[in-house]
Amino acid sequence: MAEQAKFLTGNLFRHVAVMSLTASIGLMAVFAVDFIDMIFISMLGKAELAAAVGYAGTILFFTTSFGIGMAIAAGALVARTLGQGDEESARIKSGHALILGFLFGAVFAAGVWSILPELVGLMGAEGDIADLAVGYLQIIVPTLPFLMIGMMGGAILRAHGDAQRAMMATIYGGVTNAVLDPILIFGLDLELTGAALASVAARLVIAGTSLLPLIKHYGGFARPSFIGLMADLPPTFAIAFPAILTQLATPVGQAFVTRSMADFGEAAVAGMAIVGRLTPLAFGVIFALSGAVGPIIGQNYGAGNFDRVRGAFKAAVLFVGLFVAAMTALLFVLRAPIAALFDADGITRDLVFLFCGPLALAFFFNGVIFVTNAAFNNLGHPFKSTLINWGRHTLGTIPFVLVGAAMFGAPGVLIGQAIGGVIFAGVAWIALRRVLEEGGAPVEREPFQRQARLLSLLMHRR
Repeated sequence: MAEQAKFLTGNLFRHVAVMSLTASIGLMAVFAVDFIDMIFISMLGKAELAAAVGYAGTILFFTTSFGIGMAIAAGALVARTLGQGDEESARIKSGHALILGFLFGAVFAAGVWSILPELVGLMGAEGDIADLAVGYLQIIVPTLPFLMIGMMGGAILRAHGDAQRAMMATIYGGVTNAVLDPILIFGLDLELTGAALASVAARLVIAGTSLLPLIKHYGGFARPSFIGLMADLPPTFAIAFPAILTQLATPVGQAFVTRSMADFGEAAVAGMAIVGRLTPLAFGVIFALSGAVGPIIGQNYGAGNFDRVRGAFKAAVLFVGLFVAAMTALLFVLRAPIAALFDADGITRDLVFLFCGPLALAFFFNGVIFVTNAAFNNLGHPFKSTLINWGRHTLGTIPFVLVGAAMFGAPGVLIGQAIGGVIFAGVAWIALRRVLEEGGAPVEREPFQRQARLLSLLMHRR
C-alpha cells in the first residue's frame, strides 16, 4: 500500500510538478495533433474548412466534458480508497466505474449524434460550413464511449500515482493521429473526413493503452457483479453528476462565445479556432494540473492529513503562476511566426496576436479555477465546483462578452471572456479557503455518503 499511496509523503511542489508535467506531455501530444490538423486544413486554402472545425470543436468539447466528469469520479474514488489502504476495493471500484462510463457514454453519444444538425445550427453555422461540421462530427461522436474509457483509465492510473503510464497512453494516441493525418487528409484527399478518421483511430488506441497497464501492473479489475455494480452506481454518480455539470459549463460558455464571434464573419471564427487549438497546446500543463493535483489531494484526504491537503493546493497555485508567466513570454516572442504559420491576416491575425500578448496572462486565473475544482471534487464538495464553473461561464461570460463585442468588436469577445475568469477565480479562491478552514473535522470513511444515500433513495423509489 505504501508504494501505491505515494503522495502521503514527500515534497508537495515536486509531486505537483512531476504529475502535471508528465500528464501534460500526454495531453499535449493530443493537442499538438489538433494543432497540426488546423495547420493541414489551413494549407488546403479553404477558410470554410477551418470555420467548420471551429464549430465542430465546440460540440466535441461538450461531449468530452462527460468523459472528464466520469474520469474525475473514477480517479477520486480510487485515490481515496488507496489512501485508506484498501487495494481490493480500489480494483472493484475501477472496474465498475469503467463499465458505467462506457454504458453512459454510448447512450449520450447516440443522443448527441441524433441532433447534430440542430446543435451545429445553434453555434451559428450555416450552409456548406454547417454541412461540413456535421459530417466531421458524425464520424467522431460515435467513438465517445472509447474516449471515456481512455480518460477514465488514465485517471485511475494517476490515482495510483502512475502519471507516466497515463501519459504514454495519450502519446500513443497522439502519434497514431499524427501519422494518419497527412495520409488521410492529403494522400487520400479526404480533407475533413480524413482528419475525423484519424481522430477515431487515436481514440481507440488511447482506450486500449490506458487499460493494459492497469491489468498488467495493478491487478486488473475484480470480476463485476450486478449487485456490486448497482452498489457502486450511487457513489460514482454522486461525484460524476456534479463533475459533469461542472464540465458542461465550459462548452456552454464557449458556445456563446462562438456564436458571438460568428457575428464578425468566417475570418473571426477561423481566428478563434486557431486560438482554440493553440490554447491547450500552450497551456496543456495547466489543463493537466487539475487532473494531476486531484490524486495528491485525494490520497491525503483519505488518510486524514489536512495539512498536506492545504499544502498541495498552495503548491499547485504557485506552479500555475510560474508556468503561465513563462509561457506568456514565449508566446509573445513567437506571435508573428505563429500567425505566419497559419497564413493569418486581417482579423484572424489580430486575434492570434491578442492571445499571444496580454490575454495569455489571464490564463493564470483559469488555472486557479482548475485547481479549486479539483480540490472541491476530492474534498467531498463537488457541487461547489458546479456552481463556480456555471457562474464563470454564464454570469462571468455572457455580459462581459456582449459588452466587449460592442466596444471592441471580435477582439472584445475574447477580452470579455478573460475578464469573467478573473472575477470567478477570486470567488473560487474564497470558497475553497472556507472549505479548507473547516477541514479539521474527522474524515468520513466512505466519502460523499450524503450524496450516495440520496441517489440510493432515488434509485430505490424508481
